[in-house]
Amino acid sequence: MKKVGLYFGTFNPIHIGHLAIANHMVEFSDLEEVWLVITPHSPFKKKKTLLDNNHRYEMVYEATKNYPKLHPSKIEFDLPQPNYTVNTLVHLSEKHGTDYEFSLLMGEDNLKGLHKWKNYEAILEHHHIYVYPRISEGEVDHSFIGHPKIIPIQAPIMEISSTFIRKHHKAGKNIRPLLPENVWVYLDEMNFYR
Repeated sequence: MKKVGLYFGTFNPIHIGHLAIANHMVEFSDLEEVWLVITPHSPFKKKKTLLDNNHRYEMVYEATKNYPKLHPSKIEFDLPQPNYTVNTLVHLSEKHGTDYEFSLLMGEDNLKGLHKWKNYEAILEHHHIYVYPRISEGEVDHSFIGHPKIIPIQAPIMEISSTFIRKHHKAGKNIRPLLPENVWVYLDEMNFYR
């Protein structure tokens, strides 16, 4: 079975921080592939700054097309909304369970809130979670420290955010170095986040 890490995000837009983390996880852990799972635009939340699902998918595709171990995934686009990670994992395991072993990738900041996730116990029972460092407030729940299914990975700390990119692009700042070149070209051609 191929070991696949699932990296969830809105990727609005995907930036070099996302790419660096995904690539680090696939090169410096036992994961063989990382799928970047684009979180769909929830019909229950109207966010003006969130681009259409297909535009965000296209940017993730452009960012990863030269990285054979990284793949964009729109698996959540077809699942009922609102969706929970546990449901996506069940769906993927039912669909690909004989070929792939799925794990989650998350920043340490998300691990601090894992105990609030829907059915987090089931996630931990059936899947590993690879955790990369983030600078954030709060403490990791003591039950997760040393947990056999939680694997810390010493990855670079990336403090770039899509919010920062959108805000400063709109303000006319040059944010081009923060984006993979293909993503910059697409974003610029489409005149996004202006």
